[in-house]
Amino acid sequence: MIAVFCILAWRVFWMTMINRTAPDAGPEMAVTDIERKLLDHLIADKRAGPAEPGTLSSYLIKIARMGGYLARTEDPPPGNIVMWRGITRLTDIRLGATIGAELMGN
Repeated sequence: MIAVFCILAWRVFWMTMINRTAPDAGPEMAVTDIERKLLDHLIADKRAGPAEPGTLSSYLIKIARMGGYLARTEDPPPGNIVMWRGITRLTDIRLGATIGAELMGN
């Protein structure tokens, strides 16, 4: 169990730091296709945000917003706690979408 938590904690920390060091990278670096589609469907892009739509930073900020990050212009970059909360919610939503697609045959 500790090994699984170490892997999850590493992913959260890595996503937090990659958002700060390479915000203009492609989203496929850290977010899967299904997660991108779900994030695009669930959370609209903020117009005044620092990230360009479609970049890694824009998707990581969407994940952080799911965890409670407000994404105001004067706010610092999202931290590990809001990223953890957002990834947890996104994982639950992805699981529900996958199960729903299998049950409905779509």
